[in-house]
Amino acid sequence: AVQLVESGGGSVQAGGSLRLSCVASPTTYGFVCMGWFRQAPGKGREGVAVVDMKGSTSYEDSVKGRFTISKDNAVNTLYLEMNSLKPEDTAMYYCTAKYGGTCAVRSEFGTWGEGTQVTVSS
Repeated sequence: AVQLVESGGGSVQAGGSLRLSCVASPTTYGFVCMGWFRQAPGKGREGVAVVDMKGSTSYEDSVKGRFTISKDNAVNTLYLEMNSLKPEDTAMYYCTAKYGGTCAVRSEFGTWGEGTQVTVSS
C-alpha cells in the first residue's frame, strides 16, 4: 500500500508563509488526483486544493490567490505553498490521493496521510 507522509507545518504569524510537503512511498504513479484537506478544531474536514494527473488544479474559494498546489512526480512529492496566512487557516493539514474518480476539492479520497499542524497567530 502507498503511504503518504506530510511535513512542513508549524507556527507562523498572520501574513506569513509555509510550504507543506507530502512524500508518497513508494510512488505517486497511478494516482489520478492528489490534494490537501484540512480540519480545524471542532469542524469537519474540508478540501483545500487538488491537482490531477495532467496538472490541472482546483482550490477552495477562501485560499484562491494565496495557496498554490503542485507536484513533482520525479521525487514522488506533493506540495502546498501557503502565503498571506490568516488565523482561520489554522488546522491540521492532510495529504490525500486517489486512483480514480472525480478530481475536485469536494470529491471522496481513499488514501490519507496522518497530517501536519499549521497554526497561524494574529
